[in-house]
Amino acid sequence: MNMEQTSMGAGNEGRRKPKRVCVVNSHPIQYFAPLYAFLNTDPDIDVEVLYLSDCSVRGEIDAGFGQTVKWDIDLLDGYPSRFAGKNARTVVPGGFFSLIAPSLFGEIRRGKYDAVLIHGYAHAANLIALAAAKSAGIPVWMRTETHEGLSRDKTQSFFLRQIKKAIFRICDRFLAIGTLNLHYYLSMGVPQARISLVPYAVDNQRFAWAARMDIEQRTDIRCAFGIRGDKSALLFASKFIERKKPHHVIRAAGELSTEGLDFDLVMAGSGEMEGELRELAAKWPALRVVFPGFVNQRDMPNLLGAADGFVFPTTEEPWGLIVNEAMAAGSPVIVGREAGCVPDLVHHGQNGFVVDPDDMNALKDAMRVLITDRQARARMSSSSVEIAGRWSYSECHDGWRDALGLAKRSGNAAFPASRDGE
Repeated sequence: MNMEQTSMGAGNEGRRKPKRVCVVNSHPIQYFAPLYAFLNTDPDIDVEVLYLSDCSVRGEIDAGFGQTVKWDIDLLDGYPSRFAGKNARTVVPGGFFSLIAPSLFGEIRRGKYDAVLIHGYAHAANLIALAAAKSAGIPVWMRTETHEGLSRDKTQSFFLRQIKKAIFRICDRFLAIGTLNLHYYLSMGVPQARISLVPYAVDNQRFAWAARMDIEQRTDIRCAFGIRGDKSALLFASKFIERKKPHHVIRAAGELSTEGLDFDLVMAGSGEMEGELRELAAKWPALRVVFPGFVNQRDMPNLLGAADGFVFPTTEEPWGLIVNEAMAAGSPVIVGREAGCVPDLVHHGQNGFVVDPDDMNALKDAMRVLITDRQARARMSSSSVEIAGRWSYSECHDGWRDALGLAKRSGNAAFPASRDGE
């Protein structure tokens, strides 16, 4: 997007005072920070972020990965931010009362903001921020990941659902991350006119170069990760926890190896199931499985670009931003139908496959195509890049401008219609 055009504007639009938005986040997040920097290149928007913990910057134990995680890209560059609350340098986000930060109330009231964005209602500090904004007459934006396909929302009590509806009635604007999230807001009684479409996106440009690697670059990267240069390679990259179904990936790959298929399976990540997964992989002598361990953000584009397909048969997944990353890197994808990203990003047979996570035959059939059909892989790779290109920070920027009552820049009107994993 050409920000020079944004600053020029029509008439006096480019010279008006920017709209100031305060974002309250639990901690610096690798997917969000580049978006804030991108938005701040628009002279009409001034984004400031109040973080409640610096855990992702200082490094802390991640329960899902089962090890200390400190992201190796700069999460504070390109936008103003502050750590709020006296415990921000020591606290780790957890349950509702893990993040409180009473000082947020005064900071938000004194900030002279045009809007305050809170991410959900999982922490007490979010409700403090909401109360501060409303008491000062500042519009409140709500952004959540949830959708009605998640069992935690299907089984929630009537009382809890009423509490959420009450919180939603207080909020002025909602930022929908995708089709399922949009439907969730509507089911909770939020009027369509109060919803702005802000797709759940990643920094596509950081991954896009991987789709353009030449043969020599790709061979070198595959070698560095222990992938054979002359064999197809499928990748799983996430936490080794049950709901992500990494054991299903290994089991399907093992059964394919008994058919005589010779390929590499890369299981990137760590977590409570690692020992079990290694034992499971050993049951198929003909299957070659590579365990590179936890792969940080700096190396993730390389790994995604080196694989021939990405396999993620997850369940209970609010979205699955790793799918965005894989697609931006040019990978065909196999994704569990319960993932929130599926209706918007995964077009069955076009850029990959949508599978029932517990249907081993469907998972094997999809993996077999990516292992054996070079032409199908190439076609799906191009489609992934194309779809990811329409699901970017530019569209997020449009959504923010819509929420602020500013004219859109790239003409994004709505999310694509749901394909229902066709």
